[in-house]
Amino acid sequence: MNAEGLEGFRDFVDSRSSALLKTAVLLCGGDQHAGEDLLQNALVKAAGRWQRIDEPEAYVRRILYRQQVSRWRLKWRRREVSVAEPPEAGADVDAAAAAELRLVMREALSRLTARQRTVLVLRYFEDLPEGDVARLLGCSVGTVRSTTHRSLARLRVLAPELAAIGPQGAADVPSRDFSPVEARP
Repeated sequence: MNAEGLEGFRDFVDSRSSALLKTAVLLCGGDQHAGEDLLQNALVKAAGRWQRIDEPEAYVRRILYRQQVSRWRLKWRRREVSVAEPPEAGADVDAAAAAELRLVMREALSRLTARQRTVLVLRYFEDLPEGDVARLLGCSVGTVRSTTHRSLARLRVLAPELAAIGPQGAADVPSRDFSPVEARP
């Protein structure tokens, strides 16, 4: 990679890595370290082809999705249980409720299968249409629909308190704020 390409890659990583990390962590079920590994591997692959990439963010996101799909297609699986300690209750009740909601969502997502979690992240966090999700995952639109339906049903069982929020309460909680990434500038 020449100096100009290296500078462009560094600028891309500086400007987009936090957003890409949130997606990677969600794809990994809230596991910060696995998300960091997933993103690092994707960036290494992108760096090797940097000069030939037209849309860098789309390319890196595609790598993230495909690597996650490859992980859950492996015959062996390394199971880890992540345990999150809830934050101390603060003076702001709304902030405490939002934090509790994020923890509930994180725990529920971590208990889904990798495939279910990936479909939900692509559909609702990344806001991709079913056709794009199907293309990225290499399956049919019907498979995406049925997986989404089963995943949401499983989330309702795992975390019934999420259903209590309803559409009117959902406006109080930012949709992209249930990311387990706590560090914010």
